[in-house]
Amino acid sequence: MDKKRVLIVDDSAYVRQVLKEILSRHSDIEVVAVAVNGVDAIDKTLRYNPDIITLDLEMPVMDGFAFLRWLMMERPTPVIVVSSQSADDVVFKALGLGAIDFVLKPTRRASSRLKEVEGDLIEKIRQIDRDSLVRLKRNLVMEEVEPPQTEVPAGLIDSVIAIGASTGGPQAVEYILRNIGLVPIPILVAIHMPGGYTRLYADRVNSMSPVKVKEAEQGEPLRPYTAYICPGGYHLEITDRAGEYRISLKRPRSDDRYVPSIDRLLFSVAEHFKNRAIGVILTGMGSDGKRGIMKIFSEGGYTIAESEDSAVVYGMPKEARETGSVRAVLSLKRIPDELTKIIRST
Repeated sequence: MDKKRVLIVDDSAYVRQVLKEILSRHSDIEVVAVAVNGVDAIDKTLRYNPDIITLDLEMPVMDGFAFLRWLMMERPTPVIVVSSQSADDVVFKALGLGAIDFVLKPTRRASSRLKEVEGDLIEKIRQIDRDSLVRLKRNLVMEEVEPPQTEVPAGLIDSVIAIGASTGGPQAVEYILRNIGLVPIPILVAIHMPGGYTRLYADRVNSMSPVKVKEAEQGEPLRPYTAYICPGGYHLEITDRAGEYRISLKRPRSDDRYVPSIDRLLFSVAEHFKNRAIGVILTGMGSDGKRGIMKIFSEGGYTIAESEDSAVVYGMPKEARETGSVRAVLSLKRIPDELTKIIRST
């Protein structure tokens, strides 16, 4: 098996050393070089042609953003941001420039706690390849569809759309919410994203979407024309209080693999909305959402999986599709229109 050749870019000598030690412990990964800033990273990229780059954003001489712009124009290579930024929108700026995913350093200071990111970082490096970047870049420049100019007829408030995504998910969900038009049912979204970032993400997408986009809050009622983003660090489920559906946020157990859990969201939606539930699985690693899609399908709901031609990582959609419980396999560009059609025909 060919090794993934990795370039580490960070201005901290300690971080470079720890990341090198982490990656070098795995026989399928080879650290080909380290770079101290963007200028050095350009030189090392041209010299070593890495398969994947881990990138800090705050660096002297040339920061991560300037390097990322150069990289995507001159030598497109998959990038995982390894950021010490506490929750702010710079990570989303990097994702918009072409980075595929991000991993957060546990602390800004040089600390052995950096080793806590090993499992997450290794999994992302193993799953991401140059095809992932090709699909992501195509999605980022994809022409927007023309959203419906009129509202979908009301009267279907007992329906709901539930969307799950992981790697490549922030960009994919943003595209859907920008292009879905005004639909009079709630949209519930679970993205594998750390705490603190989901509110910023929701606020960012809200400024672009015809529906209201917000971070979900404990106990709030579901409303039409609204998309609810599950807060990082929680699971999102639905409760029925006196005939009114409300958000129920659950703290994860220590052994939960995925937080938020897409399966838990889809199961809850299926149990409450039965054949009025619509489940969508987008790009991502692993199998989260597989069991939930089966549950929605078994209740007579409508299920969609993103197709391989647009999924940045074709892990979760593939797992869902192979269950035989997916009614439609669609490229990202076609999903907003499909959702609108399903709502109109229900």
